[in-house]
Amino acid sequence: MMLSTSLRVTLFSAALVVGATLAASAPGANAKPTPSVHWMKVHGGYIAYDDSGGNGPIIICVPGLGDLRQQYRFLAPRLKAAGFRVVTMDVRGHGQSSVDWPDYSAASVGADVVSLIHLLGAKKVYIVGNSMAGAAAVWAAAEIPGAVAGIVLIDPFVREMPPSVFLNAFLKVATLRPWGPSFWSMYYGSLYKSSPPSDLPAYRDALVANLKEPGRIEAVKAMIFASKSPCEARIPKVRAPVLVMMGSQDPDFDNPATEAKWVADHLHGKKLMIAGAGHYPHVEYPDIASAAIVAFIEEVRVGEARRY
Repeated sequence: MMLSTSLRVTLFSAALVVGATLAASAPGANAKPTPSVHWMKVHGGYIAYDDSGGNGPIIICVPGLGDLRQQYRFLAPRLKAAGFRVVTMDVRGHGQSSVDWPDYSAASVGADVVSLIHLLGAKKVYIVGNSMAGAAAVWAAAEIPGAVAGIVLIDPFVREMPPSVFLNAFLKVATLRPWGPSFWSMYYGSLYKSSPPSDLPAYRDALVANLKEPGRIEAVKAMIFASKSPCEARIPKVRAPVLVMMGSQDPDFDNPATEAKWVADHLHGKKLMIAGAGHYPHVEYPDIASAAIVAFIEEVRVGEARRY
């Protein structure tokens, strides 16, 4: 995880607001299961996922740390309408997936993605990964190159970017209970810029309620400080086509365009900047994001057909 200079001001402000309001905050209710939820048993726990069904090409959508699979609530139906079978998963420790895992690294999330691909019996899949899940998508694409037809990395962290010693200490305190879930919600809200969705307040309430459950804010903290080096080391091994999508105003990066170019160049992929968007361009501008993903996959499929 890397935080830009400007975002540090937001974090400190959020900490002050949370500290002032925590005593008046009511406990959140546990998130309710969705009718379509499935669970995958793997070593160490289970992973929750939704599956739209259908016979179209499979797209597995993976959210970043501190978020829910419902992050894809706008993108998934658009992709399904375009003819894809869309699978959205909660990463370990989050949403409806189990807690108390021995490993919360991006590589371990990548291994969960690989397990899900095997469970689905898919010969070819496309992976969409946001933030930390971008590194997980890289890991999975290098692990089973024959099964991953392409990856879409949305505002991704794919390499090691350690915070300063001071910020490191601050984040360890900020994610403690009882204030950790509320602090995270304040930070999360700051990542949306020009076009936040109308349901963002309700979504943040659901996120806080989930993070208040035992073991969940602890999972967020563990993921923040887990090394991405194993995923970064696999970048040269990725053979799948890559689309890097980045919000031009993402406060998680000092220079979003520069980081997007670095990732695209090192993965021999394409870069798409979405003007005005923050860390979640597929939530702020789902029509633009879905159209770009559909066009990217169509290009990949045409290229594969020509090879045969």
